[in-house]
Amino acid sequence: MNKSTRVGRPSNYEQIYCQQVIDLGRQGKSYEQIASILGIGLRTLFTWRDTHLEFQHALSDSKDFEMAFWEDLAQSHLIEVKNAPKLNAGLWSRSMAARFPGKYSERIKKEFSTSHESTLIKGFQIIFEEPGKKPADMEGSNPI
Repeated sequence: MNKSTRVGRPSNYEQIYCQQVIDLGRQGKSYEQIASILGIGLRTLFTWRDTHLEFQHALSDSKDFEMAFWEDLAQSHLIEVKNAPKLNAGLWSRSMAARFPGKYSERIKKEFSTSHESTLIKGFQIIFEEPGKKPADMEGSNPI
């Protein structure tokens, strides 16, 4: 497709968006929320990321700030104090795993055995990881 036949309106990228993206990340905003606040679609946000190096760095920084925001929020509620809001640990854990799957995840390992007649599940393991640490070697462990 040549430039004269492109469909859609032209992109209105401005470098000022870089600081806005970082500021929104500090408020815990997701990429979807950032795109909405900037008045653009998620596809445009990623097009700008792929086209403008400074915007790529700003988005990367915003994701780090987003994670720090949610970690700080949870940390401030981990110790229960009289009349203080309480952390819903299960909800927080699921939210963090969804937002940051590379850092917070509950990985499930399945072992399958196949024969000519059928496929059998031998067992499975649920592995809980600490952020930033690799799971221990699973060899020799017993499946549930």
